[in-house]
Amino acid sequence: MWSHLKRSLANLTKHNLEQLTALMKARLKRMQYRPGLIEGLMAKTGFDLQPL
Repeated sequence: MWSHLKRSLANLTKHNLEQLTALMKARLKRMQYRPGLIEGLMAKTGFDLQPL
C-alpha cells in the first residue's frame, strides 16, 4: 500500500509538512473506500487472511 500511495504523490509539490500530511490522509481515506484495491494489494503478498 505504501508503494501505491507513493506513486500517487510522485509529481506533487507541497510547501510544508501540514500540506503533505493532509494530502496523505486524503489519499489513504480514498484507498479505504476501494476494497478491490486493498484486496488486490493483500493478495499480492501471498498471505492467507482467512481466520483459523
